[in-house]
Amino acid sequence: MILRLPLLCSTSHSLRYFYTAVSEPGRGLPQFISVGYVDDQQFVQYDSDSKEMLPRIPWMRKVEKEDPQYWHTQTQKAQGHELWYRRNLQNLWNRYNQSGGIHTYQLMYGCELSSDGRKGGHYQYGYDGRDFIAFDKETLTWTAAEMEAEVTKRKWDPIMALNQRAKHYLEENALSGCGDTWTMGRRLC
Repeated sequence: MILRLPLLCSTSHSLRYFYTAVSEPGRGLPQFISVGYVDDQQFVQYDSDSKEMLPRIPWMRKVEKEDPQYWHTQTQKAQGHELWYRRNLQNLWNRYNQSGGIHTYQLMYGCELSSDGRKGGHYQYGYDGRDFIAFDKETLTWTAAEMEAEVTKRKWDPIMALNQRAKHYLEENALSGCGDTWTMGRRLC
């Protein structure tokens, strides 16, 4: 992953997801991959080769005891993300006036909960290893890092439901998910 994440030295817990779509997959490089980390330990992965969301640490396998449909549901969500990212990668080729070569479209999102109770969260997209667009949860708007991202900004800024959902996710769902996942890991280990 080429996108950089700001480091918070006092972070107690974090939940982060990374999605990457690649224009020209190859041996060992799937067209799409999604990975999740809790406290910097990978706990889930989906890729376009396996077409299945899989646990990456032993205690995550036990989740299906509490929710028998968990892995099926997560796989369906990931397959939807794969289609969306592949389609948007194609759109970006057009926007950048590119016709071939290896290109990447990435998303990094997640939250941090520090030991002193401070919360942080981010949604940040990248294209070809450079920042593309990022969400500002204070203003409920998107910040374009490149001229080509202005089109996306103009599309996403007026969609208040999207922006409010992103803010709610970063401030509530992701943080509770971080705590829930961390607690579940301690309980199931």
